[in-house]
Amino acid sequence: MVIGEKIKELRLSCELTQEELADRCELTKGYISQLENDLTSPSIATLIDILSALGTTLKEFFSDDCGAEEKIAFDKNEFIEKETDAYVLNWLVPNAQKNAMEPVHIKLKPTSSTDEDFPHEGEEFGFVLKGEIAITLGKRHVKVKKGESFYYQCDKVHYISNRTDKDAEFIWVSSPPSF
Repeated sequence: MVIGEKIKELRLSCELTQEELADRCELTKGYISQLENDLTSPSIATLIDILSALGTTLKEFFSDDCGAEEKIAFDKNEFIEKETDAYVLNWLVPNAQKNAMEPVHIKLKPTSSTDEDFPHEGEEFGFVLKGEIAITLGKRHVKVKKGESFYYQCDKVHYISNRTDKDAEFIWVSSPPSF
């Protein structure tokens, strides 16, 4: 079995770029490229991280059983986390990139915002778990508080900000996946 080729097939089936996969695994795009071209071999720990980001396990990766049932429940140990100065993002379903929607949990730090997202096909939904956020959709600014939800089409520049001095938390679902 050629590991690099199989990783590339999985990455493409999840519709991820090398850079997106690298970002989720805290690796470089160059490393992913070398791995996919079998110019390097990953450690077991790195391979486990990559496979987790691709929604599979070592057992499934090396199994010839194509009829295995798809996993439907995930615990916090399977979440993939990305932390920036502005937020902590957890992908709640490791293999969601291949699905019709992608749920994430975001902790938005005080006076911070998510990255600006340019218009694209799809829609986004969210539910505020803690604090208050402001959604910017084109020229509109809408406040959403704890216990409230939001929903919009992604046809305008959009982002979410926390304009308060307290943390905010929310579940954000994008369809199709874009995180």
